[in-house]
Amino acid sequence: MRVFITGGAGFIGSAVARRFISETSDQILIFDKLTYAGNLDSLAPIADDPRYSFRHADICNRAEVAQSLAEFQPDVVMHLAAESHVDRSIDGPAAFIETNVVGTFTMLAAALDYWRGLPKEKSAAFRFMHISTDEVFGALGKEGFFGEDTPYAPNSPYSASKAGSDHLVRAWRETYGLPTIVTNCSNNYGPYHFPEKLIPLTILNAIEGKPLPVYGRGENIRDWLFVEDHAAALMLVARKGVIGESYNVGGRNERTNIEVVNAICDILDELRPSGNGSYRNLITFVTDRPGHDLRYAIDCSKIERELGWSPTETFETGLRKTVQWYLDNPAWWQAIRSGKYRGERLGLTA
Repeated sequence: MRVFITGGAGFIGSAVARRFISETSDQILIFDKLTYAGNLDSLAPIADDPRYSFRHADICNRAEVAQSLAEFQPDVVMHLAAESHVDRSIDGPAAFIETNVVGTFTMLAAALDYWRGLPKEKSAAFRFMHISTDEVFGALGKEGFFGEDTPYAPNSPYSASKAGSDHLVRAWRETYGLPTIVTNCSNNYGPYHFPEKLIPLTILNAIEGKPLPVYGRGENIRDWLFVEDHAAALMLVARKGVIGESYNVGGRNERTNIEVVNAICDILDELRPSGNGSYRNLITFVTDRPGHDLRYAIDCSKIERELGWSPTETFETGLRKTVQWYLDNPAWWQAIRSGKYRGERLGLTA
């Protein structure tokens, strides 16, 4: 296949890109604006492969999108480009509306024109995949799971912008017939993760001997999905997913935030002991962020049943691999910590 990946220099997108090159004979085009979270270093392992190509461009620029589609002639568009950090959306929601809503509209409009111009056989095989989040469903109580038919109830500017983009994708299928598929995933973690999110921030703050901030009492619960498992799921959906369907992708690894932070500390105590006692001593409880959903948990039985996907990593094995990767790759994250993001807290309202 020829696969057009927006946001391919980001965390999940780069995992998908590296996997396509390492495990298939497919050709990929990465289309990325290289914002603060886009990092060409995450694509360095595949940058010299002849099946890899990159275009520095903005999904909100209709002409650039259309030109790239016409030149590359993809069989699949995998739309991962998005602003994705809840705290950052509280500080500056406008960028989230622009990228996640307007950008998705632009991608859909350009993809529709491209698809309509394809010959019959190629048109029948084309699909537009939109990669989204479980946060569009809102918050769960202590029991239950998000299913593909769960009503949307977003609570943050980020999740509202992603919910809007999901609805646009559905509307382009229902109104114009564009062959689309939507996936909604739980919290990803793993190597190459931009260090504003909980797991990489905790790892790097601990390595540097800084406080480990935990919102509230750390009681918020998330389902954690190893990014390589997610990449495998997305590649499977690209090949076997049914047009018009949505698929939830989860790790079946529910943990409270404090459990996650404690687990990271324990792994670091083993792999890189501190001279100042356990890393748990660095844990600092801070004021919770506004609108912090209590619990997310995904029912991923549909993709398991219909497409045969299941996660290969437990939270314990995936977290150990993640911690070890950050210990082994300081050059990757030090370049970020020295400039783009130094670990400061985001998402504080006035």
